[in-house]
Amino acid sequence: MATGFSFNLVFSTSLFLLLLDCCNGSFIGICYGRNADDLPTPDKVAQLVQLHKMKYVRIYDSNAQVLKAFAKTGVELMIGVPNSDLLSLSQYQSNADNWLKNSVLPYYPATKITYITVGAEVTESSYNTSSLVVPAMTNVLTALKKLGLHKKIKVSSTHSLGVLSRSFPPSAGAFNSSHAHFLKPMLEFLAENQSPFMIDIYPYYAYRDSPNKVSLDYALFQASSEVIDPNTGLLYTNMFDAQIDAIYYALMALNFRTIKVMVTETGWPSKGSPKEKAATPDNAQTYNTNLIRHVINNTGTPAKPGQELDVYIFSLFNENRKPGLESERNWGLFYPDQTSVYNLDFTGRGGVDMTTAANVTRSNRTSWCIASSKAKEIDLQNALDWACGPGNVDCTAIQPSQPCFEPDNLASHASFAFNSYYQQNGASDVACSFGGTGVKVDKDPSYDNCIYMRDGNNKTSGGNARAMSSTSSSQREGRYSISIYLLVTCLFIILNIQQS
Repeated sequence: MATGFSFNLVFSTSLFLLLLDCCNGSFIGICYGRNADDLPTPDKVAQLVQLHKMKYVRIYDSNAQVLKAFAKTGVELMIGVPNSDLLSLSQYQSNADNWLKNSVLPYYPATKITYITVGAEVTESSYNTSSLVVPAMTNVLTALKKLGLHKKIKVSSTHSLGVLSRSFPPSAGAFNSSHAHFLKPMLEFLAENQSPFMIDIYPYYAYRDSPNKVSLDYALFQASSEVIDPNTGLLYTNMFDAQIDAIYYALMALNFRTIKVMVTETGWPSKGSPKEKAATPDNAQTYNTNLIRHVINNTGTPAKPGQELDVYIFSLFNENRKPGLESERNWGLFYPDQTSVYNLDFTGRGGVDMTTAANVTRSNRTSWCIASSKAKEIDLQNALDWACGPGNVDCTAIQPSQPCFEPDNLASHASFAFNSYYQQNGASDVACSFGGTGVKVDKDPSYDNCIYMRDGNNKTSGGNARAMSSTSSSQREGRYSISIYLLVTCLFIILNIQQS
């Protein structure tokens, strides 16, 4: 009997670990930078993020208003300790304890904080703060351990690609020896605590600064030819993978083989100075669309096929106070008024047309857009608020005493607003997404004196023709649900076997 119990225990444990492994999957997050004076309030930002079904957000500090805004949203936040605070947190454990007590605990766990980045790209800083990073990380981790949160909130630090001295070919990737004094203890910290190595990667800059050496298609995931690593024979079709593998090879060269890489910033600007000709909406859309497909398909890289790789796109908004060239202020997916700079399909299921007059994919026959009967009320309400607000839909008709007010329910009001937005923006598929709450129909939903707009009587103004991104539940959540179901089923079987 003991032998049977032991076998069942080993079997169930192995099964559990296997199912946990299949729950894993790469995800796409978004960076919420706030270096601007015209951004919407954090509450509205949280609403926008939920509307587009974004599940992972990075902020660069621990702003109280932002943390409050994301409470009970289910969105996972990566928060940051700015470089200016490294000295304080590295000097005394009590400072780290107080920071956690004042900046995290009042909002956790209502706000899902999963990562703390201690310092950001310190090797690029004009101040010599690199020596402070590991002591500050250690103190923050100790503060988390005192509260039993060290397994729920991971601690790391972000880096630029400048942390490498060589990045090509990828197999020759090596860390800059001038940073060894803090890199080695930091990598030991990451390995011991199973935290990721966080890197900010921008193929845009590589192309912009060396257009004669780097192909634009290679930078945009559209290379027609392959780049071969002469040392390994591995074929690279995009620069992103090559840069990721350079990090992995640099880690392996120092015998750190268990540390995973996480991309905490990447993206492409939609506008630039006259010398930045590659900074266009089309290129930005192409890069980010191809990036999303590449990541959520769990493709991995040539050196790490199938390896999970979590990536944060920079950035949620254009930030008008950022210094430097014009491109620095134009990395956003959204304008401050919450309309899209260009459309992005976060599901990675195919291209999305820019909904301008020249790039709208129209339906071949008359169609309308209404609220899905399967949509949750909170999602419908968020989508309705967006359509009647930033979406610039005239929602007068669904106000009291107006022709479309009755029936007075959320689905009916949302249907009218959705359809108006849909028709005003070219009747394209993406204009009826509303975060998965909209659905196209070919039967006119008009009734009594409530007349739904149809193709042909649009009131479009080109400046407002920016449709919402299509989103759906992530593949990661789907795999998680299936895995949990299988786990419960198998454990149930095992328990029955033991009882018998």
